[in-house]
Amino acid sequence: MNESLEHIVEALIFASDEPIDANSIAGIIKSVLKSDEMDLILEVEKAIMSLNKFYEDSKCAFRIIKIAGGYQFSTRPEYSRFVGFMNTEKRKKRLSQSALETLAIIAYKQPITKPEIEKIRGVSADYILSTLLEKNLICIKGRADTVGRPLLYGTTDEFLKYFGINDISELPKPREIEEILNDEKFLEQKKKLLMNMIEDDFEPTLNFEEDSGDNNHGKDQIE
Repeated sequence: MNESLEHIVEALIFASDEPIDANSIAGIIKSVLKSDEMDLILEVEKAIMSLNKFYEDSKCAFRIIKIAGGYQFSTRPEYSRFVGFMNTEKRKKRLSQSALETLAIIAYKQPITKPEIEKIRGVSADYILSTLLEKNLICIKGRADTVGRPLLYGTTDEFLKYFGINDISELPKPREIEEILNDEKFLEQKKKLLMNMIEDDFEPTLNFEEDSGDNNHGKDQIE
């Protein structure tokens, strides 16, 4: 593929709001250039490989990754903590523990009905399912062939994008999850997180006590 076509592929991936697949990229190029080149999809994939090699050789902070069947730009893992700190809006959209638990059940057991989810969790799933549907992380896959024909739920492409994976098969196996949960580094990070949460909850109490107490006493303590 010539250099200008590589630039076209790069521009389309960069400009796309959603992951864009090779077939869509090839279709756009064919429409604009009025070309019927049959192996253009393969050329698009070669261009992406070439672009990633260029980014790697140039030590760029980003690369093109395949996610949810399409391609998009992504910063390298070593810079994730900086991007994560900046992206405060995404933190507001974090799922609750109960939503994550329900989503995990659906991801691993799909297609699955609401009664089956509630049997596993032991609580009503009405509100959580509504939330996950609203966020487009799950969708209705059909109806079960059982009494009452309950709805079947499964994950969406938005789910893949949310968790940064290309296919549902990339989810960690239960054995791998157990290994992660028992890993010393994970346990240490979990301990630090819990301590930070306790400090955040405790700080307003301390400030209240300082404000309502003897100001001179506080000054003496500092001195």
